[in-house]
Amino acid sequence: MNKDQAKGKWEQLKGRAKKAWGELTDDDFKKAEGSEDKLFGVIQQRFGDTKQAIKAKLDKLNLK
Repeated sequence: MNKDQAKGKWEQLKGRAKKAWGELTDDDFKKAEGSEDKLFGVIQQRFGDTKQAIKAKLDKLNLK
């Protein structure tokens, strides 16, 4: 995967996360530093969701 593809995937993930957890801020995404795992950690901290629940919610949004 090249740099542009990675950035595109990150932007898609951000969009789905914003849709699912509307209270996420740009600062939250900066904390994640482009890492899916770090974003899951931020969501876990802010909302108390488990990693499995986060993945399931994002996957559900990806299918629509």
